[in-house]
Amino acid sequence: MGAERTLSRRRRAVPWVVVGLWLAALVVLGPLAGKFSDVQQNRAVDYLPDSADSTQVARIQDRLPGGESTDLVLVYHRDGGLTAEDKRTAGEQVAEIDGAHELANEPRGIPSEDGSTLMYPVSSTEPGQDEEARNAFVDGVREIAEGGGGLSVEVGGPGALNTDMGKVFETIDGTLLFATLGVVTVLLVLIYRSPFLWVVPLAVAGVAAALAMAAAYGLHELFDVTITGQSGGIMTVLVLGAGTDYALLLVSRYREELRRHERPYDAMRTALRGCGPAILASSGTVAAGLLCLLAADLNSSSGMGPVGMVGVLAALVAMTTLLPAVLVLLGRRVFWPLIPAFGSEPKARRSLFAAMGTSAARRPAAVLTGGALLLGALALGTLNLSGDLKQEDSFTDRPESITAMSTLAEEYPERSSRPVTVMAPADRADAVLAQARTTTGVADATAGRTGGDWTEISVFPTAAPESAGETRTIVALRDALHDDGAHVGGPSAQQLDLADSEARDRKVIVPLVLAAVFVILVALLRSLVAPLLLLAAVVAVWGAALGIGGLVFEPLFGFQGTDPGLGLLSFVFLVALGVDYGIFLMHRMREESLNGAEPEAAALTALRTTGGVIASAGIVLAATFAVLTTLPLVPLVELGFVIAVGVLLDTFLVRTYLVTTASVLLRRRMWWPGRLSRTPEPVRPEGQERQPEPV
Repeated sequence: MGAERTLSRRRRAVPWVVVGLWLAALVVLGPLAGKFSDVQQNRAVDYLPDSADSTQVARIQDRLPGGESTDLVLVYHRDGGLTAEDKRTAGEQVAEIDGAHELANEPRGIPSEDGSTLMYPVSSTEPGQDEEARNAFVDGVREIAEGGGGLSVEVGGPGALNTDMGKVFETIDGTLLFATLGVVTVLLVLIYRSPFLWVVPLAVAGVAAALAMAAAYGLHELFDVTITGQSGGIMTVLVLGAGTDYALLLVSRYREELRRHERPYDAMRTALRGCGPAILASSGTVAAGLLCLLAADLNSSSGMGPVGMVGVLAALVAMTTLLPAVLVLLGRRVFWPLIPAFGSEPKARRSLFAAMGTSAARRPAAVLTGGALLLGALALGTLNLSGDLKQEDSFTDRPESITAMSTLAEEYPERSSRPVTVMAPADRADAVLAQARTTTGVADATAGRTGGDWTEISVFPTAAPESAGETRTIVALRDALHDDGAHVGGPSAQQLDLADSEARDRKVIVPLVLAAVFVILVALLRSLVAPLLLLAAVVAVWGAALGIGGLVFEPLFGFQGTDPGLGLLSFVFLVALGVDYGIFLMHRMREESLNGAEPEAAALTALRTTGGVIASAGIVLAATFAVLTTLPLVPLVELGFVIAVGVLLDTFLVRTYLVTTASVLLRRRMWWPGRLSRTPEPVRPEGQERQPEPV
């Protein structure tokens, strides 16, 4: 009796120790989590690989006298033509800006052919590389440059665009966190039908988010990992979405075990043993898929890998340690009013997923063929995806810098308002300048600052920014100036380098992700056929989700392009996250087979017992990614839409019908070449006991 009491006291102490350790960790890591947003980098050059030509230009500009310049374009416009008073106002305002901010260039007004617009390019090195100083400079210029009485004044150019983009990213973390928490809260209340239970996984998810932010900040400080507003936002979604999924699976299994065990501690221990391998493998596939992004050429993509990985691992650690401890301490009453009593049987009710599985099993070949054809037909929508998204089309609500760009493109068709920046060796500057002026598609070129053996040259193409004509001009400049050791950069060249790097990354990372996920699935399921089936299913879902995007992005949403990174990022997330639900289903199917169930019975039992929790998890995960569609940036809207649609397709079509029917058709061949493919007898893993009978 004494030994039993000692063991009982130890068991009661374990949850308190776990909670205490987490509280101590929060005290230590809380200040680091608060610094997470301070290290985010959102300049276009921060997304580029170090080897890109435009990156070299940006690095050299930082070393020139005054450092990096902030380039703006002031646009004065009046329908019907500018008046003498308008031109005087423009001159006075530009002079005031020059006096307040010590402009690096001598402002010179360039009138449009019809006299309705006056363009003043201005540049300042005063802010340097400090983001707050650059934003303050742009805001200061906007305060001075004001119109009225029919005169419109817009501040555009690369500097203004970066400021507008930065302000959007500043709001993403808070908006995304609270919106996601709100969505998850509503869904958990509906799923658990309890006024208390939903608080526990949500609070634990919040703790996991703080841990992830602190860990990501540490990665940046220790290894200089690039963190952008995009990767930070996606990490938040991953922590809350994946963490809630793990909580749903654990709580569902814990509820089952409370009917078989008198003590909550014993029920939780059995629940962790039962679903722990599936949760571990699930998080492992997501983490492995994200780590493959380290092979990306783009800094933004390679940084997203470890940042997303720490988010998933933080969710895993919190949901398998803190959540069980809190649930055990709260006991059965946390499930009120639907408390699972010891020795009771769950209320018998018709299972939707049992009905769906039974209907699919009647004609499995027809269901499988029909589902595959449907996914293939939806994938054809990818042919409707438009070209690469331009910077001017990247906002759902057009800021001032974008409207200024549109005005300039309309009023100055013969000359681009956004120069291409060429960095030439100082001893070759005159030759590079002469060569640039004679390059096809160039309207003008002027020499600027010189320092550190480099000279800055601004080249103005005749074509509009990010048009096919401007792209041809940039390529021609690089071909013509390469032998002189010059580099060609600037905003448009950066977008071109981004698209080229994305294309290269897709070829490298897609095979890596498939290989990594396949290895984990083979280790978990001890089969070659089942992993191949799951991978084929998630790839089909990815193609169908992208196809649906192609059918709605331009016709329904009015988007004027597709983000170059959409294909790669949606593939990584849909493959890694989609395999999660396959793991939950297949792991339970394998468990039933090990206990002696026939293949068809094992498949239907697995669907009946996990279908509800998989559906709940899929809805939660889709909803969290759907929150991205509320943000004012088209790339994040597109990514959130494709992933949300893909998760729903995976949850309600692929797992429910296609994987189940394929399992029924393949029977024991599903587990080839493992032992389950060769013997009909129960083969329990060593050390695994039968489920205990109620006492």
